[in-house]
Amino acid sequence: MSEVWKPSVTVAAVIERDGRFLLVEEETSDGIRFNQPAGHLDPNESLIEAVARETLEESAYEFTATGLVGVYMSRYVSSRTNKEVTYLRFAFCGNLGAQQDRELDEGILRAIWMTRDELLACQEKHRSPLVLQCIDDYLAGQRAPLSMIYTHPSVIGVFNG
Repeated sequence: MSEVWKPSVTVAAVIERDGRFLLVEEETSDGIRFNQPAGHLDPNESLIEAVARETLEESAYEFTATGLVGVYMSRYVSSRTNKEVTYLRFAFCGNLGAQQDRELDEGILRAIWMTRDELLACQEKHRSPLVLQCIDDYLAGQRAPLSMIYTHPSVIGVFNG
């Protein structure tokens, strides 16, 4: 039996306030980079739950998704394994809640607010080209309702489909 190929599913929050976007500055294997609050979908979690969790863990802000900005597929060669990795990123916009008094995830240096022009000026420090793409799509008014995303209730058993 051959191994089944699976992309990595990630979520990201595109959060704007007064013309600035919430980003995180993080340590990566390629140096310090900027990204939206983002991360991997965890087992038994919906995409909406994942983006709220990741935003809180990485920025200390509560977040409630209100729309889907876009779904993005990207491929990279991992600098650690030298193998191609495929990501499916679900980017959400929404409402920013209270900032909590909590430590940020390991590797996250700080949360920072930046304008699109500031982001454009430091593209070499973006975690991926999707950082600016998601913001541009958001600024273009690209939104899909959350009703486009369906999460089937968890069922323990064997899928025969």
